Amino acid sequence: MDRIASAEKIRDCLRCRQALSQFLQIPDPWWSDTHKRSNGYFGYDTTRNARQMTGVSTFINKSPLAEEKLIRIDTFAYFEVKQLPHDLDYYWDKINIFTKWIASTKQTIVALFDPNPSIRELILQSLLKFNHTLLSDPYWVYPTILDTLGNLQESAVWLIRNQVRDIEKKVPTPGAVPNPEYRKLHDIGRHVIHVSETLDVAVLTIESIQMHHLRFLVSNPDVTDPAAGRSVSVDLGYHRDFLANLRHRAASNEKRLQNEIQLAFNSVAQYNAGQTDSRAMKTIAFATLIFLGFISSLFSMSLFHGGQNNEWGVSSKFWLNWVFAIPITIATGVVWRYWHNVFPGAEYKPAPVRAGELPVRSESVMPKSTV
Repeated sequence: MDRIASAEKIRDCLRCRQALSQFLQIPDPWWSDTHKRSNGYFGYDTTRNARQMTGVSTFINKSPLAEEKLIRIDTFAYFEVKQLPHDLDYYWDKINIFTKWIASTKQTIVALFDPNPSIRELILQSLLKFNHTLLSDPYWVYPTILDTLGNLQESAVWLIRNQVRDIEKKVPTPGAVPNPEYRKLHDIGRHVIHVSETLDVAVLTIESIQMHHLRFLVSNPDVTDPAAGRSVSVDLGYHRDFLANLRHRAASNEKRLQNEIQLAFNSVAQYNAGQTDSRAMKTIAFATLIFLGFISSLFSMSLFHGGQNNEWGVSSKFWLNWVFAIPITIATGVVWRYWHNVFPGAEYKPAPVRAGELPVRSESVMPKSTV
């Protein structure tokens, strides 16, 4: 168990693949591109005498005949976990394992493919410290593997939680222009979906392992020590429940993130609506200042007088009205035109949208999560 095989390199080397397949009895579908692109699975091979029974995931063959002697059981499983550090430079942790259990000697061969260095050391140390009393159960490896998987999944969920919490703690300054990072919000949302997906697949895969393990215990009551079988069953159930409950925390992260995205859209929409209303009121006030004041002053001054036959007369000093009214009107327009350049804080500026980010919507309707 001190050597690590690279499935990627072996898959490209036909001679290497044939040698490993012959030694470990790896089924041909395991090398296919379908399994390579899969997000998780569990499979098994059962060999009795010269007759072999195979199955993958939840597809189970019929029970063997009573006189058939169990020779070996091969199992293979794949799990993946998405980790999202604070800098959003994500990476994948993968557990790709193949086991061969020999019934006559109760020996187990474990092949671990392409693990990250930290995972490799953790799994190897855990396997070397296993309970020897469990060797009669061919599924004894999986509680150890699932313990590592649980730690990885918990780390993935809490890394997402930390990202969401950082967003929640950014309280905008009252009156300031809202400037949400839409691209970051949606990138985190994409990672949240992936984390939830891997948790769902992991739970389904563990349930498949539990089903096959139970079937093995029922079909082979004299092969496995009952205490060992019960211990493995309990451990498998624990890890299944742990990941299922962790899935609820991942769902909580997703809802909290959607809440922050909706708050960002609503804040920008409310700010833009308020600025639009304010600008409209200022325009009305400016028009009133120019026209209403000018007309009122024009018809209220003493430059007009009534003549004979109720006819209006205009004073010879009426030109004074134009001397003052026209320059003041022009000056008012000029001041209004350049006021916002001198005092930019008073100008209406819509909330900015960075290049590559989603445009700001005028409505507060948010698409619901599909996960």
